[in-house]
Order: sequence, then C-alpha cells, then structure tokens
Amino acid sequence: MSKQRLIIFDTTLRDGEQSPGATMNQAEKIRIAQMLEKMRVDVIEAGFPIASPGDFESVKAIAKIVKDSTICGLARALDADIERAAEALKGANSGRIHTFIATSPIHMQNKLRMTPDQVVEQAVYAVKKARHYTDDVEFSCEDAGRSEFEFLCRVIEAAINAGARTINIPDTVGYQIPHVFGTMVGNLIKEIPNSDKAIFSVHCHNDLGLAVGNSLAAVMNGARQVECTINGLGERAGNASLEEIVMAIRTRQDVFEVETHIDTTHIVPTSRLVSSITGFPVQPNKAIVGANAFAHESGIHQDGVLKHRETYEIMRAEDVGWSANKIVLGKHSGRNAFRARLQELGIHLATEQEVNAAFSRFKDLADRKHDIFDEDLHMLVLDARAQDEQVIYELVSSRVCSETGETPVAMVTLKVQGIEQSAEAIGGGPVDAVFKAIKQITGQASARLQLYSVNNITSGTDAQGEVTVRVEQAGRLVHGHGADTDIVIASAKAYVEALNKLASQQQRAHPQHDGV
Repeated sequence: MSKQRLIIFDTTLRDGEQSPGATMNQAEKIRIAQMLEKMRVDVIEAGFPIASPGDFESVKAIAKIVKDSTICGLARALDADIERAAEALKGANSGRIHTFIATSPIHMQNKLRMTPDQVVEQAVYAVKKARHYTDDVEFSCEDAGRSEFEFLCRVIEAAINAGARTINIPDTVGYQIPHVFGTMVGNLIKEIPNSDKAIFSVHCHNDLGLAVGNSLAAVMNGARQVECTINGLGERAGNASLEEIVMAIRTRQDVFEVETHIDTTHIVPTSRLVSSITGFPVQPNKAIVGANAFAHESGIHQDGVLKHRETYEIMRAEDVGWSANKIVLGKHSGRNAFRARLQELGIHLATEQEVNAAFSRFKDLADRKHDIFDEDLHMLVLDARAQDEQVIYELVSSRVCSETGETPVAMVTLKVQGIEQSAEAIGGGPVDAVFKAIKQITGQASARLQLYSVNNITSGTDAQGEVTVRVEQAGRLVHGHGADTDIVIASAKAYVEALNKLASQQQRAHPQHDGV
C-alpha cells in the first residue's frame, strides 16, 4: 500500500531568520532557497514581505528564481500585509499566502484586544482576501497550543469555509507535550466537519526541547504538513529541526504511514551553508548534522560497527550528505580537480569569476595547510562569494606583537571605500587589540560585541579556525564570520564583516513582528 505524502514546509528564511543576529541579505537568502529547492523541499516560506523593503525584495527575487518549490509569504490578517505578500509572490511558479491571527485567550485579550467573535470575523476576512490572489492559502491559529479546543474548532471550520486549504496548528511558545499535542491535533481533524477539505499542518517551537517530538506526534495523529527549519534555527530555543523530522520519518517507516520526497543527500551541505551564513555553529553532538553524529569513540561500538554497521548505526552517513570520499586536495591539485570536488559536494559557482576567486583562495590556503578537506572548501567558497558583494571595509593586513608579561599591540590596515587607513591599539589580548584598532579606523565606537565564538573547521594544528562574532548597535544585531589558519586573522575578518553589515543600508533590521 502506497503511503501518504508528508509535506515539508521550510521556514528557515522567515522564522529561522528571527533568531537574534541571524539576519540574512538577499543574496544569502537566494543561495539557501536554491539549496532547499535542490533538496526538494515542498514549500519554502521565503519571508514576511510587510516587515521591510528588504524582506519584500527577497521574497520577490526568490519567487522568480525558484521554480520547483512553492514559495510562501507570511502575512498577518490585515489588508496591507496580504496585499504586500501577494505583490511579492507575483512572479512565483507556485505561490502561497500564509495568513495568521492569534486564537489563545491570553493573546486575544492582552495583545489583540479583540473578542473571539471579532477574531473569527477577521480570520474569515483575511482568508477570503488572500483567495483573491491565489488558491493556495494557509491559515494559522497563532498560539494554538494554548487555545481553547472549542474555539479552535470554530475558527478553523470558518477559515476552511472561507477558502483556506492548509490549516496550521502552531505551538508558538513551545508549551505542548507530545502525547497531549498529538491527541489535540487528531481530535481537531475528527471534530471539525469540513476538515477533509484542508491539509492540517503543525509548527512547533523548541522551548521545552520537544519541537520534533510534538511534530511527530501530530503526524501520527493526521497532520500532513510539518513546518521546520534547517538546524532547528528560530526564535528563542528554535523550531523543529527539518533534518530530524525527515530522517525520523525515513528511518521509522515501520511506524509512520507517511513519506517525504526530500533528497536527504543534500541535508548536510544545506546545514553547513545555513550555519555559515547565519553565524550559528552546529553543536558537535547535534543529531544528523553534528560532527559527531556518526562518530564512534567507544571500543565496543567501534568493534560492532566494523563487524556490522547496523549494530550501532540506524542511518548511513552518506544518505544525509556526509561524504565517504577520502580524496583530499592539496597544493598540487589543479583547477579541474578543484572544480570536480565542488560539484561532488553540490557547490555550484555561477560565474568563472567566482571559480577563479575560490581557486585563488584554495591555492593560498594550500600553501599554509597540507591537506584541504571538504569543510575547508565550503568556507573558501563562502569567502569568495562574500568578496563579490559590495563592502565598505576590507582587511588589508594585521600585525600583532604579543609576548608573556607584555601588553599586546596590534597594527591594522583596512581599505575604507578603497582608501587604505591604518591604526594601532593595545588590548587585553591580541584579538582585543585588533578589534580596538579596527574600531578606530571605522569609527564604529557604539558597536558592542555580544558574542565571540571560535570553532575548528577540521582537525589538526594546521586546521582553519572559524570565528563567529555577533555585534549590536542601536538595537540592530548582525553577525560576521571569518576563517583562517591564523585565528587572529580569522577574528579580524569576522569583525570586519559584521561592521560592514552595520554600515550597509541594504541590511535590514532584525524582524520583531508577530509570528507563528
């Protein structure tokens, strides 16, 4: 018997971007959207068009470029929101408007200041208005996890009658418990007379660490769409993780009556791309995509895996995109080998200029590092693409004097709109001194460093270090990342990238609108 299809709705570009400091520019959003399309994600929620001109333009651009996935725009149950979403989605091969209104007593009384009757009326109005622009309308009951069951039945029935073809039940604040949430979703489907005319969806937050569990419980009880993000990115503790949802469904086909159409071999490359762009490192023990997800330290485990892989592995690493290729590039590798390896990793450079920039960085790194691993290549390509974007500040050189018992001194030279400027500063350590010198040159005195994180990209003492910084200025949070075999240089690159984002007028402020 053929299984029903579970629709995978990815909201990395919308809800995922609401993680503090995770704001992405248009080019970065397009790259992620193209990877999601390659992964065969069914629906890509590209943004919240009313939030800002930048968000509108990003949704519009993605709608024109991505053809194989449905592109979705979020809209509150308001005329302006719905009209803006419809305008952004005009060029989509397949477009969806996702409108929502809060349905819990605490939200209706304290935030909306509306009666239940007014909420139902507004929900119906919003769905009907959205249907003027597209037949694919999704309606969400914000904070459904804390809403009264009878009222949910009422508003959902009305929304379906108004034309909503997908009904989303969000656990907006991560309050629910799997068996309770699953039962609630199942009962809604049973009790609502016209539930057969819509697909029921869930969107779970991870405040209690139960987003994936709640989502899967809902699937067991009839939900046929799951809203999730790459790496579980999202507000507060994040959202249900796409990779965990997809692989749980795939691995436990004996339990689930559904299947996805996701090409799982693109999971790890997409995870790396999102991590690099957002500046949120993936913890080593993260399921599916963490560096240790398929590593075995215990002698008993190692012996078992060597004898028969399935003794301690329930999935194959290759199935989610971990490479089994043992070929390592080095300083003698040519352009063709470099390009071929990028293609094997699913990295496609659009222009010869991008190839040349990435290959130049590859050769420079190979002179300093004996073996170049796949992780290094991902970072090289990201750096090459970043150089193609317009920048105000560019690192030219950094020299640091640091010795035991002496105060570190840094001399830094930047290009500021093409003109070289230098500064010298002392600091509590070499990185502190470099950052202070950069601040002197840029004049960004009010920029406050909120996060400084260092991770090794590969193993070994010659490994590249990846530095992530998060910087705040006047309420704006941006991140920067840099990689180099010299950790001080990597730190300088990351800090300069963050200051470029602060200085850029194209980088939009962090979205703080309501959402599901």
